[in-house]
Amino acid sequence: MGVAQIVATVLAGAITIVAVVLAVRAVISMTAVIRQGQPDPARFTDKGTRTKTMLVETLGHTRMLKWSAIGAAHWFVMVSFMILFLLVLEAYFEIVDPAHGLPIIGHWVVYGFVTEWIGVLGLLGILYLIYVRQRSRRAKLSRFAGSTMWQGYFVEAIIVGVLICGFLIRGFKVANDTFEYATWATPVSHGVGALLPAAADGPTWVALVKIFISMGWLITIALNVTMGVAWHRFLAFFNIFFKRAPEKPAGSGLGALRPMMSQGKPLDFEEADPEKDQFGVAQVEQFTWKGLLDFSTCTECGRCQSQCPAWNTAKPLSPKLLVLSLRDHAYAKAPYLLAGGGKDLTGEEKATEAQLAHMDVLALAEGNRPLIGTEEEQGVIDPDVLWSCTTCGACVEQCPVDIEHVDHIVDMRRYQVLIESSFPAEAGVMLRNLENKGNPWGAPQNTREDWTKGLDFEIKRVGEADFDYLFWVGCAGAFEDRAKKTTRAVATLLHEAGVDFAILGEGETCSGDPARRIGNEFVFQMLAQQNVETLQEANVKRIVATCPHCFNTLGNEYEQLGLKVEVVHHTQLLQHLVQTGKLTPVQPIEGDVTYHDPCYLGRHNRVFEAPREVLGSAANLVEMPRNSERSFCCGAGGARMWMEEKIGKRINVERTEEALATGAKTIAVGCPFCYTMIGDGVTGKGEQDNVEVVDVASVLLRSIKPEKTPA
Repeated sequence: MGVAQIVATVLAGAITIVAVVLAVRAVISMTAVIRQGQPDPARFTDKGTRTKTMLVETLGHTRMLKWSAIGAAHWFVMVSFMILFLLVLEAYFEIVDPAHGLPIIGHWVVYGFVTEWIGVLGLLGILYLIYVRQRSRRAKLSRFAGSTMWQGYFVEAIIVGVLICGFLIRGFKVANDTFEYATWATPVSHGVGALLPAAADGPTWVALVKIFISMGWLITIALNVTMGVAWHRFLAFFNIFFKRAPEKPAGSGLGALRPMMSQGKPLDFEEADPEKDQFGVAQVEQFTWKGLLDFSTCTECGRCQSQCPAWNTAKPLSPKLLVLSLRDHAYAKAPYLLAGGGKDLTGEEKATEAQLAHMDVLALAEGNRPLIGTEEEQGVIDPDVLWSCTTCGACVEQCPVDIEHVDHIVDMRRYQVLIESSFPAEAGVMLRNLENKGNPWGAPQNTREDWTKGLDFEIKRVGEADFDYLFWVGCAGAFEDRAKKTTRAVATLLHEAGVDFAILGEGETCSGDPARRIGNEFVFQMLAQQNVETLQEANVKRIVATCPHCFNTLGNEYEQLGLKVEVVHHTQLLQHLVQTGKLTPVQPIEGDVTYHDPCYLGRHNRVFEAPREVLGSAANLVEMPRNSERSFCCGAGGARMWMEEKIGKRINVERTEEALATGAKTIAVGCPFCYTMIGDGVTGKGEQDNVEVVDVASVLLRSIKPEKTPA
């Protein structure tokens, strides 16, 4: 071993030791922070399915590939990053002996071929991603706005540097006539070698540079534990493995909200004690450990931000910035928490001032910051950010590492509503109506069946006779004038198709969705328990619902209360009836139809094709640019239906403009909330005489029997 090799070996060993020590310390620190979170034992169930899901989402890149070219480029970069480990390891051997490489497999032509082309494609992929970052930065609503840009550039530069070093090492080996692989297997390396002079120590010095670049990267991220753009390369595997609902296939919808938890168990309101139990989240350490892992894993890619209806209409909410704020706060507060600081559920301090006397002033200040508060109050999350969310799920749908933004937002809302009684004032009327009247409009219960008046057939009531389907009408379908048209259209279609159905009538009450999404878990539990008892007493086996919010709550969330029942959306049942010939469209409606995907039908439950098939059988369907899983929210979800929209552009107007731009004469919806919001948007744009908003069921009914369309 020559002098060059000895010097290079010493330098490589020294920087590697420093990097490994710092990295181990960083991992211990991050683990300590994440362990400050609350228990969540449900994350350890069904390890086999979790492992399969993790492998599918990471190696298969199922979420990233939704972005086509960007996803493909990222896949090659990810694979090249994995291969980089072997190439960096090989560099240590090349320092010692520049004529050789990795032991055992280093001389295999397959190894040379694979690493060559993964290196080429990885280099092309990272250059494309750099281009995308530059292009996206200049966009009006850049998904990178608020991201720590130097970190992204740093990571990209490291990958480029390491890959280039790999080709230079191979090039010097070619020039020195010590390269193991044939030209056909490694043409790029041979091409580089043709440009380089013979230099016996060339591979050694380039290998040292490669190691310095790699260890410099490791040292940098070890000193920046909040550098998610780098750490996600390791944490993503764990975050996806521990995702909620692993039994569902990747991208199968959000489904149920995570129930309100205390000490790792669902909170029982009959025995709950605010002084002993946790009611929502008031401090960052009251998130579960999975929540803290979520915050640590954020890549700052901004895909959630680019799809968020609040962010796109100039609201203060960005799911990305919310997660980053919580992440930075958690790590800044960590020294305070690890020293015993913080308050217990009774509000008592866990440690005395004397015990915290040695605490860093900044950590102590961070420890005393309120989680929710205005800028003047130095809150981590501004109330306007919290209440801007429509819970549409676009952020969760698009997140490549399965961060659960909606659950975290609702957890913070729960504390604000249940303990602080702090929420938009106008929503208080809705909550009082739910408690006192059983519906958010405050309509008398004895008017729930008024929608049946004027129908030329009888509607069966539960208890009068056996039935196949329970028709869950919902509060909007029973009380709201526009939604009543949908209710009558669905009932007429079911009657025409010979479906045996019944309604609960006055026995039905609100499913509780608005209460749960706003954060009032107590009212939700009250309404849900009442409905579960009613459904179980009626021995209901199958339900058809016209409201996606009821559909989601009955089908997904009532399972948490012990109810197991098959629930279908009316568009799914109508699709089946058309396919089986029980309903036959005979007269296509005039003009094009465009369809707006309701968030709680589409993203939350993956029902995309059924309404489209029904509409396609009765009209010419044209799509909006944002459709299916990337559909844009109407603005009514998350109890926003009952809150004033005072900041930025109205979400329903943004969506209405997109629908009107298609030139369609009919905008079809599959949700009563969407019906109201899009209908108001059309009226606001002065297009009510030119464009009609109707439910999918009404479109089908007009095509089957125009004279039967309910008024």
